[in-house]
Order: sequence, then C-alpha cells, then structure tokens
Amino acid sequence: MKSILTVREKCIFEYLINNYSTKEIAEILKISEKTVRNHISNVMQKLGTKGRASTVIELLKLKEISIER
Repeated sequence: MKSILTVREKCIFEYLINNYSTKEIAEILKISEKTVRNHISNVMQKLGTKGRASTVIELLKLKEISIER
C-alpha cells in the first residue's frame, strides 16, 4: 500500500508526536516555520481533519506513523 504522506510530511509528524515544536522542527530540518505549518496543513487537507491532534490520531489509525520508544 502506498503511503499518503510524503517523506517530509511523515518526518514532520514523527517530530510532532515526539513533542517537538514547529520552531524546533524547522530548525532541525533547516526549513522555515511557515514551511512546517504548510506541510501540516497539507496533511490535514488530505485527511479532512481539523487540528493536529485529530490528524495524528487518523495517521496512527492508518498506520502512516507509529509511536515507538
């Protein structure tokens, strides 16, 4: 099954579920905070979700991301 997320989108959500802020993610990936927010918005639009929390829950259900320690 093909992923609905791009590599970058998946990377950003993996940082989000590990409690990184938008600013921290931008610094790590060497992109702007706006670009990080745009990636998050793009995923929300793909899934039809409203908010980061519901987007994360949906991605977990779809097995697009996982919580592993």
